[in-house]
Amino acid sequence: MEEKEKKVEETCSCKEEDANNEGACCCHQEDKKNKKEKKHKKEKQEDMLNEAYSKISALEDKLLREKAEMVNYRHRKEEEISRMMKYANEELVLEMLPVIDNLESAIKMDDTNLEDEVSKFLEGFKLLYGNLISILEKFEIRPIDGVNKPFDAAYHQAVLTEKADGIEAGMVLDVLRKGYMLKDKVIRPAMVKVSE
Repeated sequence: MEEKEKKVEETCSCKEEDANNEGACCCHQEDKKNKKEKKHKKEKQEDMLNEAYSKISALEDKLLREKAEMVNYRHRKEEEISRMMKYANEELVLEMLPVIDNLESAIKMDDTNLEDEVSKFLEGFKLLYGNLISILEKFEIRPIDGVNKPFDAAYHQAVLTEKADGIEAGMVLDVLRKGYMLKDKVIRPAMVKVSE
């Protein structure tokens, strides 16, 4: 007991009777106050730390989402550019197709007399037509084949119908204007006559 009193005397400058009564001693009150302040300060620091952790977690989550969005955006852009490059010649081909149609019509006028002037011109048209067709093939542009095949709205445009004996309904009887595909895309459907 004496040691306790000595310690109180050493740490406390209050009177001895106040030292035995902890509530009355100003040193003990100050210790309690300091302990409360330290406890409050520690709780406040823990709250701030927890808040900082939650903010960090939210920012990490946001960063991951934005990174995923950026990756998706890049993929979409690459696909769009690839698609644009794949069909880049479509407009040019569409402009050339009427010229090819006219050449085909002119070539159909050919007759058996190869001595007249018209036949000589037609021979030149055939050469031009052959060159144009080889250029189209080089760029993967091919005509849509349709005669004696079932009508398919994805490839054909029916402009006439006709009853035909011995042919079932829905078959292509004649191609009035050729259709064309650019790679795997129909750029101009074939105008056809279909059986009823």
